Amino acid sequence: MSDASYTRRLSPSTRAALGVFARYGTIIGLLAMVLVFSFLSPHAFPTYNNFINVLSQASLAMIIAGGLTMAVIVGELDLSVGYAASLHGVLVTGLIVANHMPIPLAVLIVLALGALIGVVNGLIVTKLKVNSVIATLGVGTVLVGLSFAYSAGVPIVSGVPEAFLQLALGRWLFGIPNPIIFMALVFGGLWLLVERTAIGQEIQAVGGNPAAARLAGINVDRIKILGFVLSGMCAALTGTLLAARLGSGTTNAADSYLLTAFAAVFLGSATLRDGEFHILGTFIGALIIVLGFNGLNIFGAPTFSQFVFQGAILIVAVGLASLGRSLAES
Repeated sequence: MSDASYTRRLSPSTRAALGVFARYGTIIGLLAMVLVFSFLSPHAFPTYNNFINVLSQASLAMIIAGGLTMAVIVGELDLSVGYAASLHGVLVTGLIVANHMPIPLAVLIVLALGALIGVVNGLIVTKLKVNSVIATLGVGTVLVGLSFAYSAGVPIVSGVPEAFLQLALGRWLFGIPNPIIFMALVFGGLWLLVERTAIGQEIQAVGGNPAAARLAGINVDRIKILGFVLSGMCAALTGTLLAARLGSGTTNAADSYLLTAFAAVFLGSATLRDGEFHILGTFIGALIIVLGFNGLNIFGAPTFSQFVFQGAILIVAVGLASLGRSLAES
């Protein structure tokens, strides 16, 4: 029995209750988590400084998740983002330290490389018809090899200029940490692109029904490649900011962002819309994950609990997204 058939057998009141839960369950969970942590730790959790700290810590995960959302909206998956971010961190540090390249030029080169990796992913998926899971996993593995080839597996830690570190450690308007400003610009730009432009309508059309989009005259392959390009550029920015935050280029520094990004994207698809991937949802999803980490850290929870929390929330997110889609189809 399909999910849609099962939901049609439920009473109208039960379906209505499930619909509210599928749409707003994540937001209710976010508010409940804030209330619980605020009650248990009133002097540490609900403070302005902790809020800024949470957003700053979440910024890099949000940026890479925002890019991944673009690939997922067009109906594909990008498993290369974590490995790509690690390579970009190593490369931008190496260009600045070893090749004495000006910081703006090094950052532009890395962003361009991120776009190029997106084009390669997109071409493999659209022209060679390779499943995006296999294609991006293969490309990601190649990137790990390139990262080791470039750095010989040795972190680049000495000679990193202070100006580069300030990309992640500095503050700008009203003392807001730079990563928060970068994150706001990325999410604002992606939201405007998807929700307020003609290309955004084509992106959503391709993700909703690629066959219908092709019949409507949309260049489906071009739109899918664009999704991978935006995903690659966000991975490049994440790797650059992470290297600036750590003060080093390390071959596997950003690998763990892959799971966090996927958890945020799928959790976001269960927020406000019936199982659809969207930028605002990803923002809320990432916020839930990082707030959970922050609360666990404040209470001194062991490290393993963070992985348990992240894995559990990913399962819940996928379940809510599936429920939302079933209710929308029934």
